Amino acid sequence: MGDVNWHENEAFWRDTEEFLFHRRRWDATPAEVDQAYALLSLVPGARVLDLCCGPGRHALELARRGLRVTGVDRTERYLERARRRASSEGLNVEWVQDDMRSFQRTASFDAALLMFTSFGYFEDPAEDLQVLKNLRASLANGGRLLIDVQGKEALARVFRERDWDELDGKLLLEEREILEDWARIHSRWIIIDGTKRREHTLTLRLYSGSELRTALGAAGFSEVRLYGNLDGAPYDQNARRLIAVAA
Repeated sequence: MGDVNWHENEAFWRDTEEFLFHRRRWDATPAEVDQAYALLSLVPGARVLDLCCGPGRHALELARRGLRVTGVDRTERYLERARRRASSEGLNVEWVQDDMRSFQRTASFDAALLMFTSFGYFEDPAEDLQVLKNLRASLANGGRLLIDVQGKEALARVFRERDWDELDGKLLLEEREILEDWARIHSRWIIIDGTKRREHTLTLRLYSGSELRTALGAAGFSEVRLYGNLDGAPYDQNARRLIAVAA
């Protein structure tokens, strides 16, 4: 469909930034980090990797709590925004521009996070597996990984073919289509700002709970726990997200 490399399109991240990282999401960040902190059993001074950190929403909050944070993202505009925020608050965060398929730092982190459906970008599932292998190699002995995605089961329960959102006078229209027997979801995003109209498409690989558990096992994780939200609820018929904590 012409969007295999949508995630490498700088225009996509620029045009959708206001919707992906609007103030409501920033306001929700401290509570999300509270929950991730508990699920990962973090302690002050722990070394934490925030992979696909974007403009630093979670990385900055983790640093405020005395953690040694490395934020990795491929989009320079997001990293620059994160650097400015860190500097204004006097926070010491390491920011790295790299692709999650290549970033690996052997046994360097006590915990790693992959938040906000930043997994499943690639057409070839082997590339998803490579991301998980990189994360496993980057964790020190006893380190834990937290992945936050929209699980296939939860999505099926609330799926809508069309949706829209309004933010500061701008409209985001979204059309969705399920592909390959629920293997992937294809979305068309149309952004309307006054007389300006921008359009992007993206495709994400969908994971059920059992499929994500299997992928983590193939990457070398020996213990995987699944939750239906960051608050630690079970991954059952009421799940809103698919949260995996792996060691």
